[in-house]
Order: sequence, then structure tokens, then C-alpha cells
Amino acid sequence: MSGIVHVVDDDASFRTAIERRLTLAGYRVAIYPSAQHLLESLPDEREPSCILLDVQMPGLGGLEFQGRLNALGSTLPIVFLTGFADTPTTVRAIKAGAEDFLTKPVESEQLLGAVERALARHAVSRGERLRLQEVKVLAAGLTMRERQVFALVVRGKLNKQIAFELGTTERTIKAHRHQVMEKMKAQSLAELVRMAERLGVLGQIN
Repeated sequence: MSGIVHVVDDDASFRTAIERRLTLAGYRVAIYPSAQHLLESLPDEREPSCILLDVQMPGLGGLEFQGRLNALGSTLPIVFLTGFADTPTTVRAIKAGAEDFLTKPVESEQLLGAVERALARHAVSRGERLRLQEVKVLAAGLTMRERQVFALVVRGKLNKQIAFELGTTERTIKAHRHQVMEKMKAQSLAELVRMAERLGVLGQIN
């Protein structure tokens, strides 16, 4: 898989060596001497990307930087690099969402494997994000009554039950239901339910 790898390390010779290895493997590489530099120019997430991040650096450390990225809502997977891996740091990083934790010097096969997994994970998360955005745009086009019908339909209510609850006729509900399916571009009830789940387990369509 092609993609961009953002390498953050305060060791210039290490950055150069890693950049050479990754470039030879077919990846595009951006290098940064500190986490602060990357934070000041956050990468575009429109294509598969990941971050290779040194844990211990002057100024903003790797784990703190990871926390900042998470707070900003970034979905970029992080592969940590360290000269000395201690268990508490590793566990903390993985719990916070790190893709992997590698110890320097890292073998090419291990490095490239971690990068490939990170890029694949980012491609999946980007796809999910785009689908969610599409569903939100479609849901925004529903009228208030269509939203009510949508919420009740995906909870398994029958047309006559919805009509009774909303104080209208079953025929009217059938018409609203048809409009909901059309506007949400849903081919089936199952697809409509999946859309509702993407919107937050039905929470955002009430």
C-alpha cells in the first residue's frame, strides 16, 4: 500500500536512515525534528498516512504528543520508536491507540510491517469517516416528521404503530417512510438501520 509516513525524531542521522529505507520501499516520507514541528503543520488525512514517532524527545515527548493528537480528533495511526522500551510506557501508548511500539535499532522487515499495518488501518478509518459524513449529510435533508419516522422505523416499529404514536394515518406513514428511504438512498431496512447506527446508535436522528 502506498502512503505518506511522517517521521518525527530529534536524531538527524536516524531520520535520514529511516527516510532512505522507507523511500526505497515505495513510501513518501516527511521528516520532522520535533513533535512540535508536526503539531504546527498537521498532515492532511485525505490519503493513507501514519506517524513514526520517537518516544523520548526534547520538549514535547511522544506520549504527550499522542495525547494532543487524540484530543484534536486525528485518526493518524502512530508507530512508536524508542531506544529503550519499558513495559509501563508501552502499555500506556498502546492503550491510547498506538499501532505498534518498536525498539531501536529496528529491522527493516519489522519496520515496514508496522508501517503497512498502520497505513491499512488509516485507510479503513478514513473510509468509515467518509461514510459517516455522507450519512450525516443525507440525514440533514430529512424533515422533522421524516426524522421521527426514521427513528421509529429503525427501532422496528410497524407502520400502524408509528401512525398511532405520531397521531396520523398509516397511509401517511407509508408515504413518509418511502421519502426517508429515498432521501437516505437506502435500498433496504437493514441498510437504513446501519445508517442509524453510524449516526450514533440512533441517538442523533431523534
